[in-house]
Amino acid sequence: MSLQVSGVRKFFYSKEVLKQIDFNIKEEEFVCILGHSGCGKSTLLNMIAGFLTPDEGEIYVNENRVKGPAKERGVVFQEHALFPWFTVRENIAFGPTIQKENKTKVNEKVDYYLKLVGLAEFADHYPSQLSGGMKQRVGIARALANEPEVLLMDEPFGALDILTRETMRRELTRIWSELKPIVIFVTHSISEAIHLGDRILVMKEGQVAADYKVNMDRPRDQRDPEFTRLTEELETILMEEKQNEYSQIS
Repeated sequence: MSLQVSGVRKFFYSKEVLKQIDFNIKEEEFVCILGHSGCGKSTLLNMIAGFLTPDEGEIYVNENRVKGPAKERGVVFQEHALFPWFTVRENIAFGPTIQKENKTKVNEKVDYYLKLVGLAEFADHYPSQLSGGMKQRVGIARALANEPEVLLMDEPFGALDILTRETMRRELTRIWSELKPIVIFVTHSISEAIHLGDRILVMKEGQVAADYKVNMDRPRDQRDPEFTRLTEELETILMEEKQNEYSQIS
């Protein structure tokens, strides 16, 4: 299993929002894409998902060029995007049902993912009856029920309070450790990126400015000297971008 982004550029009107993006991701890697708002990280994720098309360059999954959305690439958005008229069970079953999987198999799959995300007792609840963190767990389970080889996550914990974010971060690490898909996780939080990623791709002004390998065992402790060192290094890179912006304004 592999993912390759090769020579990707994207323009919105006359503005170049992605400039010559190149990187490879190998099997079972958890990669965080870190950057300020407007740096192009969500645009890049949407192109990997197949929702947008590169103006130049190509994206490959297992050497097959991405031409549009596919079940091999599951997406979890910042907003949970659940169907409010479906129960938790029905939301998770939606993808496999649309793909006309055997009903018994669908039910077995839904039971497995309900248990995996810790929501078995809430199977018959509707989204309006769930907390924000629980809704995102359903969103993750719904994406996983299609058995994707690549899980794409666009700031999925951004709207959650800090305590719920920490809980969801631990839950995601546990789920990934069990299933081991490739995960590409977009975030603007340095701490979140270090806690989660095997690698951190830092994006600035539409480019990958740095590619860091995180050599720390999980679970990661913010008091670890390596955590502190990496935090300071990433802060320096991102602050340089902000200082350049302020200089241009003044």
